Amino acid sequence: MQLSTIFKRFALTLLVGFSTVSINQADACGPDTDCMIGNDRHYRIRMPDGHDGKTRVGAIFFMHGYRGSAAGIMRNKALGKLVSDLGLALVAPKAAYEDWAIPGAPSKHVPVELEYFDAVVADIETKHAIDTSRMMASGFSAGGMMTWNLACDRSQLFAAYAPIAGTFWEPVPKTCDTPTANIIHTHGTSDKTVPLSGRRIASTKQGDVSIVLDMYARKGKFDNARSYKLPKLDFECSELKNNKKQILEICLHPGGHSMKSAYVANAWNKFIDLGIIK
Repeated sequence: MQLSTIFKRFALTLLVGFSTVSINQADACGPDTDCMIGNDRHYRIRMPDGHDGKTRVGAIFFMHGYRGSAAGIMRNKALGKLVSDLGLALVAPKAAYEDWAIPGAPSKHVPVELEYFDAVVADIETKHAIDTSRMMASGFSAGGMMTWNLACDRSQLFAAYAPIAGTFWEPVPKTCDTPTANIIHTHGTSDKTVPLSGRRIASTKQGDVSIVLDMYARKGKFDNARSYKLPKLDFECSELKNNKKQILEICLHPGGHSMKSAYVANAWNKFIDLGIIK
């Protein structure tokens, strides 16, 4: 074999090797590295401890609050441990701006988040070992508002929704465009940042939780309220069901504007116990 031929083959091998490394590095992302969506959006993901890299697992999407970040959610060790202990992946989306660009928000950015979540779900389905039929959307404060918007306009993306201390901005939708979802809303009765009745900010106002729940109950024909307590979490809950065996529930605690990982676990475990998430 001529020396020039050997050199060409060697050079080609190196080129393929470098290309493979570059592609793998571009695709690599996780709890400490952004998973890119297009050129300017991203999310982060943490698989459960000990995951083999192949077995598909469920996931909890947790949306950050005002001025939060995907990186900040990943620094929440209590939330990360809880989700991992459940055998799930933690997915942390990132708002387009300092707040979620949703209808009525005081930032007045054009709403862009729904298409972003479509893209995130499509991305994790192809790049990560995630069972997209076993996903719950949750979030705190502004992240709770994002969660309600997803439940209203993208109910098919997640098996269930667990907003915490946040709902729509006014005007509260008169109805939702997609079929009703399973929802457990958690809120503190002493919350002054996002009160149950809402708070005016600049030229807009946070929605009233009772109005939101009434709207959703009418849409999904939820009724037959059942009240119960969860002393361990200091919760007083009211649960509604419909003939599709879906639930619409609110759990109130006497605290203020706060989020505990146990609130997320409570919702996930109830959805599991009821067979809503398989």
